[in-house]
Amino acid sequence: MNTVTLLPGERLTVSNLGREGAVPAKITQAAANIIATVRAKGDAALHRYAAEFDGVDLTDFRVPQERIDAALEQVDASLIAALEKAAAQIRDFHQRQVRQSWFTTRADGTLLGVQVTPVRAAGIYVPGGRAQYPSTVLMNAIPAKVAGVERVVMATPPQRDGGISPATLAAAKVAGVDEIYLVGGAQAVAALAYGTESIPRVEKITGPGNAYVAAAKRLVSGDVGIDMIAGPSEVCVLANASAEAAVVAADLMAQAEHDPLAACYLVTESPELARGVEAALEVLLAQSPRAEITRTSLTDQGTIVIAPDLATAIDAVNTIAPEHLELHCADALGLVGSIRNAGAIFVGAWSSEPLGDYVAGPNHTLPTGGTAQFSSPLSVDDFVTSSSVICYTPQGLLADAPATQTMAQAEGLWAHALSAGLRRRLIDEGAPAVATKVLAEADLTAIAWPADDAATVASGVGRPTAQGEVR
Repeated sequence: MNTVTLLPGERLTVSNLGREGAVPAKITQAAANIIATVRAKGDAALHRYAAEFDGVDLTDFRVPQERIDAALEQVDASLIAALEKAAAQIRDFHQRQVRQSWFTTRADGTLLGVQVTPVRAAGIYVPGGRAQYPSTVLMNAIPAKVAGVERVVMATPPQRDGGISPATLAAAKVAGVDEIYLVGGAQAVAALAYGTESIPRVEKITGPGNAYVAAAKRLVSGDVGIDMIAGPSEVCVLANASAEAAVVAADLMAQAEHDPLAACYLVTESPELARGVEAALEVLLAQSPRAEITRTSLTDQGTIVIAPDLATAIDAVNTIAPEHLELHCADALGLVGSIRNAGAIFVGAWSSEPLGDYVAGPNHTLPTGGTAQFSSPLSVDDFVTSSSVICYTPQGLLADAPATQTMAQAEGLWAHALSAGLRRRLIDEGAPAVATKVLAEADLTAIAWPADDAATVASGVGRPTAQGEVR
């Protein structure tokens, strides 16, 4: 692991981290070509890419419903128990995120509010390259179902035999996935975003994937909703001398074994702990079945930051803005308020990050690559839309029209002001006053921009006439 030693008064900077970004330009171009081909040729393109990238010849992309229904018969009972426990705790956590539509009325009778509506169809992408990820199925499908999404569609790459991992299929059954398609990579994102002959389009796409998936999600964003552009997984451990070196080492490896590009950070005030962690890594790596991937990640992407004091260490953590943050410190809970940027915060020595990956309940689909500075974990909110609801009464119109017209005049938007001005005229003088023939002879600019004084703009023009109230 690379070591950065900060001197007193020195701060960690983003340039110290050497991040490259989630999507290289050449991959973006390749993904763009794939998307264009899928849009033009539909299922034919998917068949071509399945043969080219996955080495399979599929007659049908969709997994039959009877296979989904029988999924739990194909896996060990202990895995079913784990999936069901995880699903229950994920569901319980996300149910607390559900927002209700709300409405309020002002004294003049104007009704304002928000209507919350689930999207009709959501596509979840589940990777299937280096490993199988049933946990990703749960973390993406359950919030969608809690939100009320009618159609939850899963896309995952086919295995070499043209099938699907039994564990992934079982997770889909437990999570309530409605449709499963064996399509991977950028082509899966394109199919979900635009539809093909056999895959109806969705309105939102979530879930992690490789750089091609990330590039494709960025490219289709705007035509369809996405959750985030996810890069390689990462963890940051903030630890002091009270931490157990071997435990910290294992937690760093838990991220490093995902991917050679996974990033691992250790931030500490203790050079002795840093040396202890490096020694422990060698011992643990000797027995790791994923040693090659793990060592490559730690060597190429790992960074140890040695800070002169706790304040500098916390500042370094906020600069890293990690996907996962572990606080291995004596007063870990007391430090939470100092953390500004992190996707998920694991507090104290007993809060192993893999617990969050699988069963704790909060979502493990998290912002990466420093985007925790402005992004949040996947949640129920990702699967709903909010519509503002605005319903004026005549009294409310008269109260707010002068301010509306004054602001429209300042922006030079004549018809904006006229829209409010004609309603004032309708309330004051009745329907004949806004008849087209009458308006043809009227000074419409005077109606649009009546030059109301400041008191009128602030307070409105008073209650409507009896005639207005009747209407």
